[in-house]
Amino acid sequence: MRTPRIMIAATGSGSGKTTVTCALLQAIVDMGKTAAAFKCGPDYIDPMFHKRVLGIPSKNLDTYFTEDGLTRALFLEDAAGKDISVIEGVMGLFDGLLGIREEASSYHLAKVTKTPIVLVVDAHGMGRSLIPLIAGFLQYDSEHLIGGVILNKITKMFYEIIRPEIEKELPVKVIGYFPLQTDLNIESRHLGLKLPEETKSLQCRIKRAAEVLKDSVDMEALFSLSKEAEEMEGKTPLSHTPWMSGKQQVSIGIAMDEAFCFYYEDNLRLLQRAGARLVPFSPLRDKSLPEGIGGFLLGGGYPELHAATLAGNEEIRKSVLCAVREGMPSLAECGGFMYLHERMEDTEKQSYPMVGALEGECHYTGKLVRFGYIEVAEEKNHFLGENEGIKGHEFHYFDSTNNGTSCTAKKPASNRSWECVHTTKNCWWGFPHLYYYANPQYVYHFMERAVEYANGKR
Repeated sequence: MRTPRIMIAATGSGSGKTTVTCALLQAIVDMGKTAAAFKCGPDYIDPMFHKRVLGIPSKNLDTYFTEDGLTRALFLEDAAGKDISVIEGVMGLFDGLLGIREEASSYHLAKVTKTPIVLVVDAHGMGRSLIPLIAGFLQYDSEHLIGGVILNKITKMFYEIIRPEIEKELPVKVIGYFPLQTDLNIESRHLGLKLPEETKSLQCRIKRAAEVLKDSVDMEALFSLSKEAEEMEGKTPLSHTPWMSGKQQVSIGIAMDEAFCFYYEDNLRLLQRAGARLVPFSPLRDKSLPEGIGGFLLGGGYPELHAATLAGNEEIRKSVLCAVREGMPSLAECGGFMYLHERMEDTEKQSYPMVGALEGECHYTGKLVRFGYIEVAEEKNHFLGENEGIKGHEFHYFDSTNNGTSCTAKKPASNRSWECVHTTKNCWWGFPHLYYYANPQYVYHFMERAVEYANGKR
């Protein structure tokens, strides 16, 4: 299948790839072309940003979570039929596990999907030193995927001076630049998505950035590079996982509002393929769980920013607690896990009552508690098969007085491990964010229990 595609990668974090990616996606839309967007790595925010602000379908791709064939299948599921697909990289191009391995790096994903790379280089304060910097990246590019360079944060005058020097000495095309304009920078923290007026402001800023990009980047060269991508073979995601054919469908409540909004798109799709009819509800506004559901999900997000409102909605807190006590199957990750505690602090150290399904309190530490990729294994096999684990990641500034002891989380390529998560045959509650395709048995167990609950088998 021929799918034009490029990756926007960078020499390091803070080089401007998010600004360039968003401006490029908006420019593609303005030109009347169809696009799909992808984010390398476990980041929830950028795909949410692409969808809500740009209106472009977007999801994650992560070579730590999925093997090569499944990674390609998940890509093709959204890229097929689009004029162009844009993958936004993470960190520096070659920065993977532990910062030193290729696995899970932007480059690893580009290799697996055979995607041409446009390297964004922060050129601010640099002159001829740009040449050896770019030369090093080209030399390290064993698959010869880097097909273009965009120089960020420089003037048009200097760009016209340095571009021919780079192209004279290096086998790469400099396809454009992006001027140093602080009013067009896209912040890496997109909490502004929670308010419509802030979203509108971001849309205006990106539209301006897109106009600048169309004037300063050779768009035809960029499209030509995307069409140089090799044809990709890949089966559907379903061919890589067991299929629950003929299984009963059941409604599953899913917390969806400003406080709970961190969900992998492919996780939701796998739930639907396993028979789930996802029914959104808001712990901020609704007074009870949706009627007729066989289970519910509490995803991650920003409950600490809405602690007072969550505490004030006593009706739904009681509804959730009652459902848990009646044995309704439930999944809760990070922010959702925090919500199930007796109490939770906000970032000002003010404590508020929460659901009370778990003894203990979540408190703000002011620093990252646990961060990065993990593999989680159960002590007793409730959700996972025997001797099987599931991959995920953690990223949180809060900790709990009751993290759970049902599972062990282990860092990849490290001996570090810790106890975590509360599990029974009906629940999985903990800080780790899980990627369901890493072990679909997790979803199948949950859905089987939800069907049984819906049919009155408690």
